[in-house]
Amino acid sequence: MIKVLIKNKQIVVSGHANYDDFGKDIVCASASSIIITSVNACLKFDNSSLNYKEEKDKLIIDIKSNEYNIKLIINNMIDMLEELAETYNKNIMIVKEEDR
Repeated sequence: MIKVLIKNKQIVVSGHANYDDFGKDIVCASASSIIITSVNACLKFDNSSLNYKEEKDKLIIDIKSNEYNIKLIINNMIDMLEELAETYNKNIMIVKEEDR
């Protein structure tokens, strides 16, 4: 299962959807496309808007900007991932943590 952990200024994506074999998994492909397109769009607006780090089965996105367009892109990314999770709830899970 893909797990998307959303904190105030950080998004951590880990795991694999296991919907189908590697290379044929439409859930993984969809999540990857949503995330990569969103990260690239943020970086096109402002190259310092976020930092990301790829690990073995994990992507960590640290959001550095409070600019309106960056927030809009990130919120749109989260909305699209939530829609994907509604359809494929056995393959992707969204967890939102409140900062304290």
